[in-house]
Amino acid sequence: MTVHLKDLGRAVLETEYAVRGPIVARAQELEKQGREIIYCNIGNPQSLGQKPLTWNRQILALCEYPELMAAASGAFPVDVVETARAILAGTRHGLGAYSESRGVRFIREAVAEFILERDHMRVDPDAIFLTDGASKGVQTILRLLIAGPEDGIMIPIPQYPLYSATITLYEGRMVPYYLDEAQGWKLNRAMLEQSLAEAKAQGTRVKAICVINPGNPTGAVLDEDNIGMILDFAQAHGLSVLADEVYQENIYLAGDTFTSFAKVLHQKDLRDVSLFSFHSCSKGFLGECGVRGGYFEYRNVPEDVAAQILKLQSVSLCANLAGQVATYAMVRPPKPGMPSYATYAAERAAILDALKHRALLLAEGLNRIEGITCNVIAGAMYAFPSITLPPGRTDFDYAMALLEQTGICVVPGSGFGQAEGTAHFRTTILPPTEKIQQVVKDLAEFHRTYR
Repeated sequence: MTVHLKDLGRAVLETEYAVRGPIVARAQELEKQGREIIYCNIGNPQSLGQKPLTWNRQILALCEYPELMAAASGAFPVDVVETARAILAGTRHGLGAYSESRGVRFIREAVAEFILERDHMRVDPDAIFLTDGASKGVQTILRLLIAGPEDGIMIPIPQYPLYSATITLYEGRMVPYYLDEAQGWKLNRAMLEQSLAEAKAQGTRVKAICVINPGNPTGAVLDEDNIGMILDFAQAHGLSVLADEVYQENIYLAGDTFTSFAKVLHQKDLRDVSLFSFHSCSKGFLGECGVRGGYFEYRNVPEDVAAQILKLQSVSLCANLAGQVATYAMVRPPKPGMPSYATYAAERAAILDALKHRALLLAEGLNRIEGITCNVIAGAMYAFPSITLPPGRTDFDYAMALLEQTGICVVPGSGFGQAEGTAHFRTTILPPTEKIQQVVKDLAEFHRTYR
């Protein structure tokens, strides 16, 4: 029979993902008509001109086609060839065969070493799962936690729509908690308590709290005290914690550093808080969105629950092998003294320095526009400025008009959630510097004349 809209489930019909919504669809239509579009709607670095790292692509090339090692002798640095051989030995059957459901153990062991170097504490490689980007890991854990329609997950407002879309799809309840825009988008314990109390009063069984650090779409970076407060809150109310840490390399302000939730959990010796942490090859300075590589790790999860995670992952067999290799390249970069190190270090620095410059340029430019206010972009790849609108207009109207008049594609703040009575849009800092300058100039003129 022919499937009709009425045949689809309510959860599917109600699921929304604003980052690729109707404004992006309109942008694609305009592009087909010959209009130049500046896509500021999504964190997709290589689509906006960022070059892939030589280290990653050389390793992927040799792992995908090992015959190159002999056919192109001398064309690849010795350390790249040795790394590719080690990966292929670890996969046993190359990239064309399934791996175990958790992912190649050799690669998971490398991730465990990466976490040890970062946080100075050990993690069991069997508590690490390699995934098709961080999104698949997030979806797995949300599927694990949402057992019925009364189950709720606390999510930040504003949030990345992956969370609202997935919770809706799994027929759970979103429990929004508001980030404090006036305080640089930090979390506030009183706001968390209020959100939780309101949800419980409505009969919601709150299971977990999701935190994005550095923030998407806010660009905020949480300090150790704020992370400790969140963990204390989770312990006090018996909540699991989902820590989305895919932007951990994207820190731009002097004095700011990335601190993992796992590190603070360990320091506070909280053994009764289950933690799920996510990382990805798509962000940072790699920008390997299309490869779909990432991982999640868990802590303080009982063995019987861990077995259910493994079962869920087994349904999909395993993460794609190219993504697993990209994850290895991410967590095992060349070290000083290795043949590939100088190129790697130069490429990494160039990308991060450019992002830092654009973050400053964009925030300062937006704040010079009357009617637009933007917090400092401390991390990640986005700005989430507040905008003043004429009566009767929404931020969706604003974003669509901006696209039609200037070719700039942003996402309305309503797609991420925002405090009642406020309006925002999200834009990336990823376009080349000259395009960022053009965005600021065109936005200023558009906003001045928008009615």
